[in-house]
Amino acid sequence: MKRGRAITLTISATSLLAFCAFCVEASAADVRPNILWLTSEDHGPHMGCYGDAYATTPNVDALAKRGLCYTHAWSNAPVCAPARTTLISGLYSSSTGGEHMRSMVPFPAGKQMFPQLLRESGYYCTNNVKEDYNIETPGQPWDDSSRRGHWKNRGNEQPFFAVFNSGKSHESQIRRRPHQAIHDPAKVRLPAYHPDTPEVRKDWAQYYDVVSEADADAGERLKELDAAGLAADTIVFYFADHGSGMPRNKRWPCDQGLHVPLVVYIPEKFQHLRPADYRPGGTSDRLVSFVDFAPTVLSLAGVEPPSWLEGQAFLGKYVTPPQPFVFGFRGRMDEKIDLVRSVTDGRYVYVRNYLPHRIYGQYLNYMFQTPTTRVWHQLHTEGKLNPAQDAFWQAKPPEELYDLATDRDEIHNLSDSAEHQGVLEKLRVTLHNHILETRDLGFLSEAEMHERSGGRSPYEMAREPGKYPLERILATAELAANRDPPSLPALVRACEDEDSGVRFWAVTGLLIREKKGVAAGHGTLVSLLADPSPSVRVVAAEAVARFGEPADESLALRVLTDHADVSGQGVSVAIAALNAIAHMGDRAEPIRAALRQRPAVRAPHPRYDSYVGRLLKPNDLPAE
Repeated sequence: MKRGRAITLTISATSLLAFCAFCVEASAADVRPNILWLTSEDHGPHMGCYGDAYATTPNVDALAKRGLCYTHAWSNAPVCAPARTTLISGLYSSSTGGEHMRSMVPFPAGKQMFPQLLRESGYYCTNNVKEDYNIETPGQPWDDSSRRGHWKNRGNEQPFFAVFNSGKSHESQIRRRPHQAIHDPAKVRLPAYHPDTPEVRKDWAQYYDVVSEADADAGERLKELDAAGLAADTIVFYFADHGSGMPRNKRWPCDQGLHVPLVVYIPEKFQHLRPADYRPGGTSDRLVSFVDFAPTVLSLAGVEPPSWLEGQAFLGKYVTPPQPFVFGFRGRMDEKIDLVRSVTDGRYVYVRNYLPHRIYGQYLNYMFQTPTTRVWHQLHTEGKLNPAQDAFWQAKPPEELYDLATDRDEIHNLSDSAEHQGVLEKLRVTLHNHILETRDLGFLSEAEMHERSGGRSPYEMAREPGKYPLERILATAELAANRDPPSLPALVRACEDEDSGVRFWAVTGLLIREKKGVAAGHGTLVSLLADPSPSVRVVAAEAVARFGEPADESLALRVLTDHADVSGQGVSVAIAALNAIAHMGDRAEPIRAALRQRPAVRAPHPRYDSYVGRLLKPNDLPAE
C-alpha cells in the first residue's frame, strides 16, 4: 500500500510539473511584445555588420550580434515617399497609384493602415516623426505622429509600437558643406559606374560619415530602451528607407537602389516568435521587402494579417513560407517621368525599362545638387568616361539582367547572353505575372489614372471590371518598349484602339523608334493631336514635333504649349507636356519663354507644387 501511494504521488508531482511548465509557456505566448522600429534615410547595407570594413556603425553592429541580419531586404521603391507608402499600407505603391514621388491618392475603401489594426488590438502606436505618404490617411493610424511621439506616453502595461526616424544620413547631408571628414576619401571604395575624382571620393566618404551619425541615433534610442528596463520586452528592427543617396543608387530600382540593411532582434522572452533560421549574430537569406513589414508586425503582435495585404509575414505567429522573388518599381521621380520595374531571386536582378528612350540620368534639380552628379555629367560631356561610367547618361536598354554574385555594381548587362536566356525568361515572366496580379497602375499616365478613378481610389478603379484592361495595355507597353522594327504595323494599328491606355503606349512605341516609327504612323499621329485623351495628345505631339514632317511641327508645338498650362489641363498633364518639351532642344525655347510669362498656379496638393516650376527653370544642361 505504501509503495502504491508513493507511485501515485510521484505521478501526480510529474503531472503537476508538466502542467506548470505548460502554464508558463502559455503565459509567455499570451504576453505581447513591444515593437520598436529604428529607421534611417538613404543608405544601403554599408555597415560593419554587413561586412563593410570601411563603415563605422558600432551600435547597429552590436544589435546585429544579438539579432539577425537579413541579406536580401528590398525597399520596393528606391526613394522615400513611395517606399514609405508601401510600408504603411502593406500594399505595393504601384497597386495603390502612390508610386510617383510626392503624389497623393485616396486610400482604398474598407482598408486601413496597419498601425490602426494594432491600435484596435490594444497597442499604443507612435511615429517620431516622418510620414511622407503618397496616400491619404484613413482615420487615425497613430496615437501620436509628431516629434513628441514616444512609447513613454502609453498607458500602464500597454504594449507599444514605436517608430523613430533619423534623417542624419539623408541625401541632402552628403553634400552639406562645410564638413569635417571622418572617413578618409582616399580609402573609400568607388563603384565601377562612378568616375574617380576628388568630388566623388569626398561625397562617398561623407556618405559613410552620415551613416555613422544615423547609427549613433539608433544607439541613443537603444540606450533609452535599456534604461527604461524594456529591452527584454521589445522586438527591435533597424532598417533604412532605401539605398544610398548617391546618384544611380537613390531613385533607381536595381539592387544598388533597393537593397537596405535590416537587423531584427527578438529577445529570449519571445523566442517562439523567431523564425527557424534565427541565430543571435546570424544571417538570413530569406527574401523580404517593405510590402512584407505590415503583415510581419501584425503577426508579431498576434494579430492575423488581413488577406488583402499584398506582403507575407516573415516573423511571428502567422509566419509564411519564404517567397522566391521580391519586386521593385520606379515611377515619376520628382519632376521627371519614368516607368521601370524590377525583380530579383536573390542572385539575379532583372530590370524592365518601359520608357527606354529616356536616359538614366534625366535632369532632376534635386539630384544635380550633389557634386558627384555635376562632375560626373561634366566628364560625360567632355567624353572622358569609360563605357561603364558613361552608361548613366545614355538611353536605356529595354531589359537588363545582372548577376550579383559576380557583378555587385550591376554594370554587366547579361540580357543578350546566350547562357543566361533561361534566367532572363524566368524573371521576365515572373515580373509580367506580378504586374497583372497586383493590377499595377503605372501603365496608365498619372493624369489618366486620376481621370479614370473619378475621385475614388485608383486601387478600387483598377479592380472594377472594364475600367482598366491591364492585359491589353501591358501587352502594348511591352511591344512599345522592345524597339524591334517588326512590331511597327501592330503599333500603328493599336493607335486606333478604343482604350486610351492602349493608344498611349502605341504612340509611345512609335516615339521610341524615332524617325522610323513616326514615319510609319505619321498620318495617324497627326490625327491623334486631337485625341480625346490629353495624355495621348501630349505624346503624339512630342513624336510629331521631334520626328515628323516640318509642316506639322508648329501644330504639335502648339499642342504642347496648351497642355503645359496647369490652369487649363491640370498639373499631371502639364508635367507630361513639360517633360516632352525638355526633349525638344533649342526649337522649344520660344515655348519655354512664353510659358514662364504665365502667372503661377498652385498645384492641387502641396506635395507636388514645385515640379512645374522646376521644369520651367532654365538649366545649363543640353536637352536630354
